[in-house]
Amino acid sequence: MSLTNTFETRTLQWLFDDAAVTRPTAWYVGLYTAAPSDTGGGTEVSGGSYARKSVSFTISGDTASNSAAVEFDAATASWGTITYAGIFDASTGGNLIAYAALTTAKAIDTDDVLRIPAGDLDVTMD
Repeated sequence: MSLTNTFETRTLQWLFDDAAVTRPTAWYVGLYTAAPSDTGGGTEVSGGSYARKSVSFTISGDTASNSAAVEFDAATASWGTITYAGIFDASTGGNLIAYAALTTAKAIDTDDVLRIPAGDLDVTMD
């Protein structure tokens, strides 16, 4: 996953500046049908019972991985083809922290459930 420009700056401020930087206390996974970028954007899924899901991380070395499976509710309408996932600091609105393309895009139709197994959502600092 890539950190967005906003969170690259916040990380540098936390490391090297005396400025107060508020650390997020909760994280949520969002899904995209069009790619976000370092400045945000992209097309997040909406409708069809879609909602971001809470996620917790375990850190090992330079990688943070989801510590439990993340399971989205069954779609009540087509969500389209999911191509990217993002980490946010709020369940709605908020800031996109990091994002990455899925290894394999996944079409989500009515009654489908998207599940990210534990350990499959990785944020790595290179």
